[in-house]
Amino acid sequence: MRYTIYFAPPADDRLSQTAARWLGRDAFNSGALAWTETPALDGEQQMALTAEPRRYGFHGTLKAPFELAAGRSEAELIAAFDEFAAEIEPFEVPEITLTEIEPFFALVPTRHCVPLQNLAEQAVRRFEPFRAPLSEADIARRNPEKLTQRQREYLTAWGYPYVFEEFQFHLTLTGPVPDDMRGVMQETLEAAFDEFIGKPLAISTLALFVEPHRGAPFTVHSLLPLGGATTRKIA
Repeated sequence: MRYTIYFAPPADDRLSQTAARWLGRDAFNSGALAWTETPALDGEQQMALTAEPRRYGFHGTLKAPFELAAGRSEAELIAAFDEFAAEIEPFEVPEITLTEIEPFFALVPTRHCVPLQNLAEQAVRRFEPFRAPLSEADIARRNPEKLTQRQREYLTAWGYPYVFEEFQFHLTLTGPVPDDMRGVMQETLEAAFDEFIGKPLAISTLALFVEPHRGAPFTVHSLLPLGGATTRKIA
């Protein structure tokens, strides 16, 4: 089993619902959904191009997936997650936009957001004691030969190459998109997420996701409101 700390809006949030329909899966109940009808993509194309983010569920990574370290328990992790969420005050990303992070599409902050960067750094550091070291296979899957020297160092030290100044918050909407389909995908996503692009994003909840076994879909274990909440909402 692996765990991960993500940003995710509540299940009934319009962004969550729109993204779930786009991906064809709701990570809160792990149920398959009918895809949003799009004139430019047929169902088979959309299924293929969203396969990777569909497995992970709609999210923004804060602490990348990890197995529990020896001597650590799920109960301890849940207690630490509760405590962490209670310490963080909710805030707002002033504006998000659709962009290509080659070769996939995602919603990202339009401008650098200091509270968001700080939240990610705190999550990386706070939950590091719970992370088991990566296996050689895990490291290989990150294609370290394609990483910068700093990213390789972070992969070794923190289990993820994109932390601290290398971190870029993103809400992934596709897997790799072929060059000849990027224009169509851009237009399709702009239409599907029009009501969110150019608008603020409230960071008011954190989610603990779980992967029951390698390759299984990630699901929401717990969703917590930020800022002093003590009652854990079980998805």
